Amino acid sequence: MRLRILSVNRDRLFVDKLNIDGDGQADLTVHGGFDKAVYAYPASHWPWWETEHQFPCLPGTFGENLTLESGDETEVCIGDRFRWGDVEMEVAQPRAPCFKFAIHTQRGDAPQLMTLAGRCGFYLRVTQEGFAPIENAWLERIHASGAANVREAFFAVLGRAPNEILRHVLAAPGLAESWGAAVDRRLAARLG
Repeated sequence: MRLRILSVNRDRLFVDKLNIDGDGQADLTVHGGFDKAVYAYPASHWPWWETEHQFPCLPGTFGENLTLESGDETEVCIGDRFRWGDVEMEVAQPRAPCFKFAIHTQRGDAPQLMTLAGRCGFYLRVTQEGFAPIENAWLERIHASGAANVREAFFAVLGRAPNEILRHVLAAPGLAESWGAAVDRRLAARLG
């Protein structure tokens, strides 16, 4: 799988373990860190947002620092590895929308819409730092994990996924520890 990069919100692109050079996260207690170094969102969701919810979309609308042409949450799995120039990254978890997403978009309903639809994008951890191209750039999948996809992982925490999906998500290689803990708590609560 190759995912064409439509936009990156930076001019100079050195990607390190915490983010794209020159980029930053607003609140490091819940954003950023090793498991959330890069946030990717597929532009293939834009028609749904624009048509169904009159929600204008441009690169960065969802707070992402990497806008992809395609690669929605059903096609990308936890633990998939991608190469972008010299950089190698691994899918760590879905994005969970919060009130800051509503503030960023100036739409109070934005987090709820994202949660109900599971059109969340995904966070990548950087496993190899380096320089990444901007012009005619692609993310190339170099390893398909075969694990739970991003949408399954999203609904394991924020939806009504059955127990077997929760177990499938917990078994995903590379699942962010914090996301795994949330899934584990949910499963434990169900099992009593």
